[in-house]
Amino acid sequence: MIKRAVNVSQSNFLSLFRLAGKRTTALFFVMLATACTPAPEPSSFSSKALSFEPCRLPPLSMEIQCTRLDVPQSRVPKDRAHPDQGTLSLHVARLPANTQHPEADPLVLLARGPGQAASALAPFAAALVETRRHRDILLIDQRGTGRSSPLRCAALDEKSDALSDTVLTDIAPKVGQCLDQLTAQSVNPLDYGTSAFVEDIEAVRDALKLSRINLWGGSYGTRVALEYLRRYPQHVRTLTLDGVMAPSVRITLNAWRSRDAQLNTLLQRCEASESCRTLQPSPAAALDTLLARLTAPGLRVTFNDSRTGNTETWRLDSDMLLSALQPLLYSPDTTALLPQVLTAALNNDFAPLLALTQSFSSTLEGQMNPALYYAITCAEDVPRVSGEERATLQTDLPHVGALAAQSFAACERWPAATLPDDWGAPIVNDNVPVLLLSGAFDPVTPPAYAAETAQTLAKHRLITASGVGHITSAQACAPQLLAAFVKSADLSTLSQTCIEHLENNAPPLLWSNPLMPAP
Repeated sequence: MIKRAVNVSQSNFLSLFRLAGKRTTALFFVMLATACTPAPEPSSFSSKALSFEPCRLPPLSMEIQCTRLDVPQSRVPKDRAHPDQGTLSLHVARLPANTQHPEADPLVLLARGPGQAASALAPFAAALVETRRHRDILLIDQRGTGRSSPLRCAALDEKSDALSDTVLTDIAPKVGQCLDQLTAQSVNPLDYGTSAFVEDIEAVRDALKLSRINLWGGSYGTRVALEYLRRYPQHVRTLTLDGVMAPSVRITLNAWRSRDAQLNTLLQRCEASESCRTLQPSPAAALDTLLARLTAPGLRVTFNDSRTGNTETWRLDSDMLLSALQPLLYSPDTTALLPQVLTAALNNDFAPLLALTQSFSSTLEGQMNPALYYAITCAEDVPRVSGEERATLQTDLPHVGALAAQSFAACERWPAATLPDDWGAPIVNDNVPVLLLSGAFDPVTPPAYAAETAQTLAKHRLITASGVGHITSAQACAPQLLAAFVKSADLSTLSQTCIEHLENNAPPLLWSNPLMPAP
């Protein structure tokens, strides 16, 4: 009999991108989402029973359980039953329920990105104490990430380039080199798309002999969850979408649009604040002044590395400054610091900005796979953006248009995926209850995406957390709300007190004073 672990650790779920010293890394990490189609017959790959063994997933101190499942490498669904197409190995982790008799339908967590491994969500999973009273939690590393046959290319290795006193070249050549390196390894990047991962999830479900599963998806994980619902609705008991990526979203375009809008919202919020307006009468003009000062080739910036205490000298230009600002928009707590950060930068003190950005480094390192990010966005999203939309990037997105253009240029050589005919169409479902969570200050998956997605889901509940940024499930009472929903599969029994708390929670005040926030 498999031993069940009972100890639980607490950890904060939120982790963002790493500037870590190079534009390549910055541009990647700020990109930071059926009834109609017959389901393929289960293949022999998923017919064997899986055997879990004790394992560890850092940084958890507790022992959990892990297993592996070999699945066909081919991206073509009809070929998945043929072993001669080659295989790859999926890593599946299980955080056992704290009971000897768990419910038969576990909660499956689908990670963000694209490119984050689900194993990186282990601290979040361990913190879902109420859910684990009754159910196992499964973490399936998406193919190409984590421990599931990760894609490897030295060109996008975040440790391969240190930001020195030279301005780095655009990211496009590095992405092209990555494609060449994958090809040299006989790796077809089109085998690593969303549809392939959906089939992998189904293979794991079948191998574990589960009739139904509960799905939680965060950001890009919501795209995966919705596509699984489209293909296999009969196997979904509940669906929770957090930071919803509507099927119509093209990550490479929409993420930059929403970030630019959120940056403008912050500048307007600062201008509407008396104390912030005293600090900077026109925050937008102050940012423009700073960007003009950093026009290429930029400035040499000397500061103390907050992680090592060493003095570092970098060359900072306007694109890198905007890249550094992006992750700070993901949480209202860090957004609140931006008035002081920008004011310091205007006085040629860039240490606060760089220290804030670097504070995300330790949590993100090793969690994201940049090759998988491009394997999905270049193949699935960029081909769905028209030439006319790309031509207007600079005028439509005055602050981040140049960064957006670079992300499109990076995909020029990447092959386009052959997507199902219904790709991007709304998911229509009348039976599965769906909980949709959004943060009012989310800069990448704004609440409008959740509202759009909910229109064709008959059983749904929309909740917008007013003082939250990207990802709500770890905030305040949200873990208990998630547990109650998964337990009952009934949206009508959700705690109204918790919902009102989330919907009425005010964002933190802006730090327009160096000593304290002020209205």
